[in-house]
Amino acid sequence: MKILMVSEDLPGTQIGGLGKHVVTLSNALLEQGHEVDIMGRSDRFHEGSAAEIGFKGRLLPGFDFSRPGWKESQLGIFNPVKRPWFARTIARALMREAARYDVVHYHGHLPMTGRYVPANVNFVQTRHDQGSECVIHLRFKQDHVCTALDARDCASCIHPAPNALRRSVSGMAVRRYRSETADAFSRHKTIFVSDFLRRAFMRAVPGADLSRARVIHNFIRYPFLRERGASAAEVTPGEILLVGRIDSGKGFGEFLAQIQGWLPPHARVSIIGDGPLRKTLEGRHAGPQVRFLGWKPYDEVIRMSARSHLLVIPSVWEEPCGTTILEALALGKQCLALARGGTPELAAYQYYDGQLQLAETMPRLVERMVEQLGRAPVTVPLPDSFPMDVFNAIPRILDFYEE
Repeated sequence: MKILMVSEDLPGTQIGGLGKHVVTLSNALLEQGHEVDIMGRSDRFHEGSAAEIGFKGRLLPGFDFSRPGWKESQLGIFNPVKRPWFARTIARALMREAARYDVVHYHGHLPMTGRYVPANVNFVQTRHDQGSECVIHLRFKQDHVCTALDARDCASCIHPAPNALRRSVSGMAVRRYRSETADAFSRHKTIFVSDFLRRAFMRAVPGADLSRARVIHNFIRYPFLRERGASAAEVTPGEILLVGRIDSGKGFGEFLAQIQGWLPPHARVSIIGDGPLRKTLEGRHAGPQVRFLGWKPYDEVIRMSARSHLLVIPSVWEEPCGTTILEALALGKQCLALARGGTPELAAYQYYDGQLQLAETMPRLVERMVEQLGRAPVTVPLPDSFPMDVFNAIPRILDFYEE
């Protein structure tokens, strides 16, 4: 097949989980003989962009996102026109190329984009986060999971004390956002990376037509991980690894505060990643038993994961389908996380009972971590295949393309 991937997260010098998902899928499809191009941001494009993100095919400059703010923060409102305008920008760009491809597959943050793509175009989008109904994509507000359904309540995510006018305008923006997204879902095919995301959208937009939607969990490149697996002799007892963007909702601050006085003498916490909260948390918690390592290449992240005693994913927001958890499971590592979002669905991919340990609260998560640190690290022979390898997901994705 001839496939055009589209994402505003690409290209870039450091790409996040969504961008890595697109590159992993695109490279795997290329290996199977399909023709795959990626369209991304023209304002980040240069001749070496494909190599920079690890893509083995052709990268196309499609749309300019260099000034996406529209002064929403200064005005304290969500603009009803902004996101539909950018969605149209992406739709126009992909439509210039769509006739050359059998399918266009969009991975991005503007779910209403499909509303501006004609129904006769074979258009598929993957929903990676709660951005189907939440304009900030997180459903996380004031350090807690957001369960509000009234669109006017979303105004407090753009202004600390919105007045009636701000609530009205932001509410109008969110209602339009959700309505146009529902139109896109009814018009074109949609993949949700967890059933949690599908259910979350239905809760916010009851009655939406999701008859053209499927749930296909995230995936990893298992052979790459298997080659970097570790033997029992290579695992460091007491080594706890956390990986991710150090930001609100990811739970790093809550976890580090909770472990005070709980870590056994032989334990050490290593944190890979960067983000807006790193400097504050490093100044508050760094020491002999807690180290901040900053950003690391993916190969090094996987090797360190394989050699750790435990992996902890402390996210307090509702992770849709954590790739870090899938990587830990594929490496045979014990991992601990909160029982929120799509994370409980991933227990289906354990090698052994108790590999993925879910806790209802952060104190309970830390208690379980300490319990596991009192035991020898678990190591298992890695099997030849893993259900969530990208090559196992591809037949389901291709079937959806052809549907």
